[in-house]
Order: sequence, then C-alpha cells, then structure tokens
Amino acid sequence: MITKSNNHNLQENSLYQLIGGESATRNLAEAFYDEMETNIHLQELLAIHKQPLDNIRQKFFEFLSGWLGGPRLFEQKYGHPQLRARHMPFQVTKKQRDLWMLCMNNAMKKVINNNEIEQHLRQAFDQMASHMVNC
Repeated sequence: MITKSNNHNLQENSLYQLIGGESATRNLAEAFYDEMETNIHLQELLAIHKQPLDNIRQKFFEFLSGWLGGPRLFEQKYGHPQLRARHMPFQVTKKQRDLWMLCMNNAMKKVINNNEIEQHLRQAFDQMASHMVNC
C-alpha cells in the first residue's frame, strides 16, 4: 500500500482519491487488462493468465483500491495480499516484469491525467514489479 491512514479511513490526499477514487481505480484495472488483451507485444504476458480475465480484473481492482489508499477490498475478501508469496509458484522473469510495466504504463497513460501522479505511480509500480521477479 502506498498511503496509510491510522484509522483506516480514506485519506483525502491518498493516491486513490487523487486519481479519482473508485471509478478511476476500476478504469485503471480495466485499462491494464484491456492493454494486455489487445497489445500484440503483451501476448506472452497474456498467455500466463487464466482465461477468461473477468475474475482477475475484479481482483486487481480490489487490490489496487487498497494499495492506492482506498477501501481495502482485497484484504476484506482474501486477507493480506502477500504479493511475493502469491507469485512464488510462478516463474517471474525480468522480461515478464518489463512486459507488466509496459502494460501498466500504457494503462496509466489512458487513465491518469496528472503527470506528477503518473510518475509517482510509475516508480511505485516499478518497485513492486521488480520485487516479484523470482528467477
């Protein structure tokens, strides 16, 4: 999670709020998977995801909601995200990390209307994606 509130309420200056709340967070999750499904350069990344993507789109939205400082939807349903542990059964290479970042960067360009926020998110996503590499 990027921002945290002591009382678990939404912070007015959380990235969740700054990008536009629930609607923008859902749009980002949808744009991410739309990009993965339509960008020919991301077919390798798409191939490792269970089809159809409806369930994973929803889970990603729920994860992003809490990670950005909004409602902790993922945690409420599934517990702590434990991203690295959840990805350990899969080989995550630097190439896959780079493809994931290409996908996210393209999605952010479509959804985030503030360059400073987009840059901040890019750095945070880059750090998170790099942490998932396990081979």
